[in-house]
Amino acid sequence: MGKHFIIMSKTLAVFLAFSIFITGCASSTMIISNPPDAKVYLNGESVGVTPYKMSDTKIVGSCTDVVLKKEGYHDFYVSICRDEQVDAGAIVGGIFLAIPFLWFMKYKPVHRYDLIPKQDKGRL
Repeated sequence: MGKHFIIMSKTLAVFLAFSIFITGCASSTMIISNPPDAKVYLNGESVGVTPYKMSDTKIVGSCTDVVLKKEGYHDFYVSICRDEQVDAGAIVGGIFLAIPFLWFMKYKPVHRYDLIPKQDKGRL
């Protein structure tokens, strides 16, 4: 029974360490538009409408092309890069395992964008 318990304890410890390592690599940001309910495209793929929570495990310096589209408004183009805030947890993890240093930066918690209305040619 004692040997089985030790094996299970080690397996659980490895699983928990791996889980913490993987979740520590993820970063997310909320994309908010004014007005809301703009269609969100990430790297050309439709993913939903604003407000939209973007999350990924990309490494430092990786960028995502974002396009916001709403009828009656100009399309809004921006790149969100994973280099906006330091992630203290990844730095601490990087002290013990060098790999987390690839994720020592994260996104700002919120990105807010004001869409510009198209001018109605009849109102000139």
